[in-house]
Amino acid sequence: MTRRVLIVTHGGRPRAVAALAEALRELKAAGFEATLHDDALAEEFGDHMAANRVREGVHRSEAVMVLGGDGTILRAAELTRGTDVPLLGVNLGHVGFLAESEREDLRAAVQRLAAREYEVEERATVEVTVHLPGTAEPVVGWALNEATVEKATRDRMLEVAIGVDGRPLLSFGCDGVIMATATGSTAHAFSGGGPVIWPDVDAVLMVPLSAHALFARPLVIGPRSRYTVDVLPQSTVEGVLTCDGRREIRLPRGSRVVVRQGGTVRLARLSNAPFADRLVSKFSLPVSGWRDRVGSGHAEVQDVPSDPADIKDPAGTRSGTAEIPPEIPPEN
Repeated sequence: MTRRVLIVTHGGRPRAVAALAEALRELKAAGFEATLHDDALAEEFGDHMAANRVREGVHRSEAVMVLGGDGTILRAAELTRGTDVPLLGVNLGHVGFLAESEREDLRAAVQRLAAREYEVEERATVEVTVHLPGTAEPVVGWALNEATVEKATRDRMLEVAIGVDGRPLLSFGCDGVIMATATGSTAHAFSGGGPVIWPDVDAVLMVPLSAHALFARPLVIGPRSRYTVDVLPQSTVEGVLTCDGRREIRLPRGSRVVVRQGGTVRLARLSNAPFADRLVSKFSLPVSGWRDRVGSGHAEVQDVPSDPADIKDPAGTRSGTAEIPPEIPPEN
């Protein structure tokens, strides 16, 4: 049976073209039939975030290999969402938080893919429903990272009202509001002051942007709850909804955006390293000194004993069995 891989990349960048040539060569050597997705087809947005994107070639593929940064991976997710086909990202960008491999490890990534030495991780998306004034049928969209409601022009603030589970919560003027998945918590929401959420946490995050209000802090709701964002009729500017920074729709005054947890996108993982290691690597976090083994040059996480008797003081005695020192009599 022929094994197929669909490649998604940014064809206008020389580095991507060079990586594509190597990927095609390595995939052929590993026994794969590789096909290249049409960039022009993926960049077509005339459907205004219609639920069904064109998935040409995906259903016949074992995996989709993405050569690029997080933006290219988000574009590839439009093709694989709702299918069983996993994404394998090879980072050609800057941070590449969604990518699983770096450019210099491309050959090794192909070999791991050929040997099926990878795990598949399910990442939740957000489902977006937009109710426009004077329109009976809502517009449906989705996002892997975040759905953002922002002001359409820069001169004034956008007036919005926020609700959770059909109950009003607060209203304020702002530059915008971000509703992010756990995956997207390290993207736009993180830049807006939101918390980092571990990928296995079932939650949807909301982060107000430059809100003119005392109580306008990030909120986190569970997978069965939903946010509503109303663009108030008295708002001096209209809004615009953007999903993953790619698909957008104008929000006239009186529009309502409903955001809840949606389906999943499957990511191929080559490493079982904990998420904390990914944070340290991608953000170059300073960790020297954290239980650092003397002279090792790298941090080594040690197991914390569960039995207090196994904890030793600097002198080497077991704290659970050490004798209590005699009481020292007070001086006269």
